[in-house]
Amino acid sequence: MEEKDYNSLEERLKYTFRDRSLLETALTHSSYSNECLLGDHECYERLEFLGDAVLELIVSEYLYKNMPDKREGALSGLRSQLVCEQSLSGLVRKLKITDYLILGKGEEGCGGRNKNSILCDVFESVLGAIYIDGGFEAARIFVKREILDQYEELRVRNYKSELQEKVDMSDDKGRIDYRVLEESGPDHDKVFKVGVYIGNELKGIGVGKNKKEAQQLAASAALEG
Repeated sequence: MEEKDYNSLEERLKYTFRDRSLLETALTHSSYSNECLLGDHECYERLEFLGDAVLELIVSEYLYKNMPDKREGALSGLRSQLVCEQSLSGLVRKLKITDYLILGKGEEGCGGRNKNSILCDVFESVLGAIYIDGGFEAARIFVKREILDQYEELRVRNYKSELQEKVDMSDDKGRIDYRVLEESGPDHDKVFKVGVYIGNELKGIGVGKNKKEAQQLAASAALEG
């Protein structure tokens, strides 16, 4: 495997690895390790497994401490929104981690560098690597900055208005439609899953304790997409 300069990536992550081999493993897809006969331990899957658990704990703790008025169903819905595939893959693109992915030739050829499923896994594997390298507090700081602080911003911004303005200014104008895709939970603690459509194309999904919150989250996802 050729040497890579990870300085720029570490600057964007705002974390410097003591053991850079952990970062390299976190960026290595199984297609590459299989082609090079490196074995499963040389790809990101084990770190992804760990990072997934760390991410769930950090986000769950944050929601529990900061939203004492919300019941379990609403907390679960908010957590799902914050750590969904669309959100995490968007963060990987924003941080330009995609530039450093190590893919096999086959996966590279079929667009693996832009697959949301892979990018979501990579966010979790990088988090797992930060946790192993720097401990829980380093992982918590990373998640707070990249995910939880953004949620605080979400609570004061009007994403529906921003999306409407963006659509109005685009050449390909279409009608924005918010549709309830799913309702769950008892009447006193409903959770709503809402999709935002531009024309007939689904652009984003949001989950919230009421339709208004879910619509804002869906609009936020559409703007990131």
